[in-house]
Amino acid sequence: MYAIVDCNSFYCSCERLFRPDLQSQPVVVLSNNDGCIISRSDEAKRLGIDMGTPLFESRRRLADNRVAVFSSNYNLYGNMSLRVMDTLRTLSDDAEHRCVEVYSVDEAFINLAHLPIDRLQGFAERLREVVVQWTGIPVSIGIAHSKVLSKVANRIAKKNKQQTCCVLVLHDEAAIQHALESTDVSDLWGIGRRYARKLKECYGINTAWQLRHMPQEWARKKLGGIVGVRMIRELNGEPCIPLKDPLEKKKMIATTRMFGKPIFTLHELEEAVATYTARAAEKLRRQYGAAASVDVFLVYNGVAGQPYAYDPKHLYSRATLLQPTSDTAALIKAAVPQVSTLYRKGAKYLKAGVVLGDIVPDDALQGNLFGSSAGSDRRALMQALDNINFSMRDDIVKFAVSGLTRNWKMRQEMRSKRFTTRWDELYEVNGNL
Repeated sequence: MYAIVDCNSFYCSCERLFRPDLQSQPVVVLSNNDGCIISRSDEAKRLGIDMGTPLFESRRRLADNRVAVFSSNYNLYGNMSLRVMDTLRTLSDDAEHRCVEVYSVDEAFINLAHLPIDRLQGFAERLREVVVQWTGIPVSIGIAHSKVLSKVANRIAKKNKQQTCCVLVLHDEAAIQHALESTDVSDLWGIGRRYARKLKECYGINTAWQLRHMPQEWARKKLGGIVGVRMIRELNGEPCIPLKDPLEKKKMIATTRMFGKPIFTLHELEEAVATYTARAAEKLRRQYGAAASVDVFLVYNGVAGQPYAYDPKHLYSRATLLQPTSDTAALIKAAVPQVSTLYRKGAKYLKAGVVLGDIVPDDALQGNLFGSSAGSDRRALMQALDNINFSMRDDIVKFAVSGLTRNWKMRQEMRSKRFTTRWDELYEVNGNL
């Protein structure tokens, strides 16, 4: 049996954790640059506020209904996610087996094969209580014989919180049939929008129950080959998607951001790319890696003075290093010159990104007969730089090419405090003893 633990309206729950006055008030969280609504509390959903709605279209409605609006606070969300996942590991893993797979920032699969059927409901209810007690984040839990069925159970548990108390176990055939008959094929994990439309319009398959009874050979031909066969078998309760080990050593590391406002100058683009390169280099050193290639891309839309039309275009360039490195200075030296080759005067730039590739372990680098022997000194320098920035935060020490003002930074006008990751923003409790 597999369980999927999913945090309820995760971003909104993180905001409410330090704002008890918002427990019964509708809450929404915005995307990068305060563009669209990406997380909604149940109260906001009942108001008919749709996911992905642009903020400028909803301002009046949000104000009229006293909806609390927050910018994305990824420092807070990432830290709270880590606490939830550590709690799940503490309660589920044993000395011999790793039972938890972190699937996303707010979801995790748990292998419950060691538990008898009659103990699953009690275990899930206790797990939910402890996660709320230890972290303050409410979760919903779905349990079934396969990952796909557990996702179906979780969706129903979240949709019917009052009836299920956010926990649903699908183990008998009658319960599974009822769940699949009430699940639209477009809501299945692994069925995208195009395949859902194809299944409905071409084959008359509208529910997960109908899809479950399709032949595997049909799925092989019409539903993406082995992926489709796996879907049919999972819907029939045959586990085909095992738990995956966490990817501790990434093969590529990327840092990309939308700008807080469109920028036009080469200087600002170079500042942004240098900043993103430094951030990617920090991630690279965290996994003790070295990169042999640096990719830079820019996204622009339109030209100054011309009528606006949404038609973004991408510019892309790559530089290959003579020797893999994790030195921020060397990586910036490879990244920044690419910007001038991509830059087009007058274009309105919306986004930039840096991707470090061809990553190898930094303790297995081939020596360079003609290169400098100061590599160990640079490594110590980078370690000192990382330690200072980690302890002091906000890039207190940075390369000059990264800029001082950074007027292009992502807009977060309604961001809450980073309560769990900044000393000067810790939550304050006032009261009389």
